[in-house]
Amino acid sequence: AETTIGEAIGESRVALVLGAEGEGLRHNSIAHCDIIAKLPISPRMESLNVSNAAAIALYAATNR
Repeated sequence: AETTIGEAIGESRVALVLGAEGEGLRHNSIAHCDIIAKLPISPRMESLNVSNAAAIALYAATNR
């Protein structure tokens, strides 16, 4: 994904779909999404725990 979560969240309703740690979203799930977004993280970090990613995404969604 090239779009960050902050860029993707607008004024309309949002559904956050989170993938499994390691494997990410299934192709079928991706096919049903309007926008695929990512959380910007440090290049030194490989990934985030899915519960941490959910907390950050929900914070971004509630502060729009």
